[in-house]
Amino acid sequence: MNARSTLAAAAAIAISAAALITLPGCAVVRGQESVGAYVDDATITTQVKARMVDNKSVDAGAIKVETLKGTVMLSGFAKNATERSTAEKIARDVNGVKEVKNEIAIRP
Repeated sequence: MNARSTLAAAAAIAISAAALITLPGCAVVRGQESVGAYVDDATITTQVKARMVDNKSVDAGAIKVETLKGTVMLSGFAKNATERSTAEKIARDVNGVKEVKNEIAIRP
């Protein structure tokens, strides 16, 4: 490996490290109390999406999940009312969820 390649690799690592340090700090600006609140919300979102992927009656790819201060917002499209209500139930059953706002539209 020559000096130019080594320098490029070091620069890439430095940029990645800076992004990892900076990006989580930006989340607190969203109106949350702390980095801990952001981590809690990210954990809730991840758990809801994972449970939707595991549930074969819900198309996880068609439903967007966002969490802020324990409130989960579901949006996207469902094939029918059953899929819509199943997605909401999945979200409600996740630990730490305070409220679910279901904005999922049913495809005609």
